[in-house]
Amino acid sequence: MNAPALQHRSSAGWTRSEVLLIGGSLLSMLAILTIVASLLARERADAMLSASRSAFNIISLIEADVQRTAQLYDASLLGMIRAWRRPDIMALPTDLRRLVMFDRASTAPYMGDLVLLDKHGAVLAEALPGAPRQDNFADRNFFRYHQDSNTQELYVSRPFKARWGFKDWSISFSRRLSAADGEFLGVASAAMRLAYFRPLFRSQSLGADSSISLINTDATLLVREPDKDERDQTGTDLSSDANYRRILEHPEGSFIGYAAEHGHNHVYSFCRVKGLPLIVVITQPESGVYATWRRNALLVGGATGILCLGWLWLTLQLIRELRLRQRAENELAGQAATDGLTGLPNRRQLEKVLASEWARAQRSGDLLAVLMVDVDHFRRFNERHGHLGGDQALRLVAKCIADSIHRHTDFAARYGGEEFLVLLPATDRQGALNLAENIRRAVMALPPFEPGQQALTVSIGVSSAQVRPLDNSASLIDTADKALYEAKHKGRNRVEFMAFNTQRTADT
Repeated sequence: MNAPALQHRSSAGWTRSEVLLIGGSLLSMLAILTIVASLLARERADAMLSASRSAFNIISLIEADVQRTAQLYDASLLGMIRAWRRPDIMALPTDLRRLVMFDRASTAPYMGDLVLLDKHGAVLAEALPGAPRQDNFADRNFFRYHQDSNTQELYVSRPFKARWGFKDWSISFSRRLSAADGEFLGVASAAMRLAYFRPLFRSQSLGADSSISLINTDATLLVREPDKDERDQTGTDLSSDANYRRILEHPEGSFIGYAAEHGHNHVYSFCRVKGLPLIVVITQPESGVYATWRRNALLVGGATGILCLGWLWLTLQLIRELRLRQRAENELAGQAATDGLTGLPNRRQLEKVLASEWARAQRSGDLLAVLMVDVDHFRRFNERHGHLGGDQALRLVAKCIADSIHRHTDFAARYGGEEFLVLLPATDRQGALNLAENIRRAVMALPPFEPGQQALTVSIGVSSAQVRPLDNSASLIDTADKALYEAKHKGRNRVEFMAFNTQRTADT
C-alpha cells in the first residue's frame, strides 16, 4: 500500500481546493460582469432619456412659437370679423376700410392671402392694395369646411399652393362668418406660408440624419427640415406609415420605429400643439442616440473583458504554482516516508501505517498478519561483494517483495538493515503463509551475482492474530520476529509461523 495522497483529485484531475478557487474566481467575474452590464444598461436607458428630453425641449420651443404665431393670425381674423360686423366700417372707402380691417396683418410673419370672402367664395375685402381681386376661393378646403360646419372655432386647413404672391405652399387660419340665425355668410381667412417654419427648424441643433416635421392630425406632411434628398414633400400623406399612425394615437410620446426611407431604426419624439390640429415630430437615428454610449460600452466592456481574462489567467497561474508547490511537498513527504536505497516505505512510515491498521483492526475485530523478512547470510554476502553489491541485493529483494503484493491494503517497508516487514490486513494464517512462500521463491529465483555461487535467499517469520482491544502491536511484531528466528535456527531459506495467541498467553 502506497502513502495516502495529500489531496483528493477528481476524475478531471482537479483537487477540491482548485475547484473552489476556480469557482470563486468565476463567481467574482460573473459578479463584475453583472455589475458592468447593469451599469451599461442604465447608461443606455439614460442615453435614450437624454435624447428624448432634448427632443422635447426643442418641441416645446417650436410649439410655443407656433402657438404665438397662430394667436397673432387669429387676432387678425377676429379684427377682420369685428370690422365686418360694423356697417359703418364696411361703408368706408376701399383704402380706408383696408387700413381699419387689416391693420394687424403687417405684424404677422410670412403672411399670405388675408381675405374676407362672401358665401360664394368671392373676395369681399383683402389686405392687398387696390380693388379686390377677381378670384374665388370656393374650391379651397377651408371654405368648404366652414360652408358645411357651424363651428365658430379657428380652423387650420390642409396645405395648398397659393395662386398669388409667392405661389408656394401655405396653410390657412380661418373663421366662419355667420348671421344671427347661424346662416353661412362667408369666411375670414389668413394664409401663412409654410416657408416660415424652415428657418425656425434649421435653428435647432440636431445630429446627422435627424429631422423636424410638422404634420396635421390627418397625417399630412406640412413641412420637414431637412427634406430627404432635398425634395419638397409638403402635402405627402403619411397615414400609411405605421410610425405616423402610432403618433396619431397619442397626444405626445417617444418610441423607436423602423424608418423605411432611411433603412434603419429612428427615435420618434412628438407632441401635439395645444389648441391646434398640428403635431411637431422629431426623428433621430437610433445609432446617433447611442453613439456615445456605444463608445463607452466598447471601452468599458473591453477593459472589463481584459480584467476578467487577466483574473482568470492569474487564477490559473496560482493553481499552477500551488500544484508545483504541492508536488514539491508531496515529493518531500514521499522522500521522508521512503527508504532511499530500496524505494519501499521506511520505518517511520511503517509505524504510521501500523498504528492506523492496528486501530482499525481493534475497532472491527479483523485479522492482521505480519511477515518479517530477513536476507540470509547478508553480512557474508556484503563482505564478498562489497557495499555496492550488498545495496543491489537489498534492492532486488525489495522488488521481489513489492511485486508479490497485489492488494492495495497490503503494505511492505524496510524495517532496518537487511530486514523487511510486510503488513497484511484482514489476512488469516494460510493467506500470510502463501504470500511469504511466494516472496521466498521469488528471491530464490533471482540469478546469482557470480556464476557457481548460491543465489540470494530469505528467511521469513509469520504471525497472524485477531486483534483484541487490549492487545499491543509491538507484541505482534515481536511474535513475527521470533518466528523469523525459528526459521533461521532451522536452516534459513524457509518460512515459519508463530501464532500471536501463543505469545499473548506467554506474556500473560
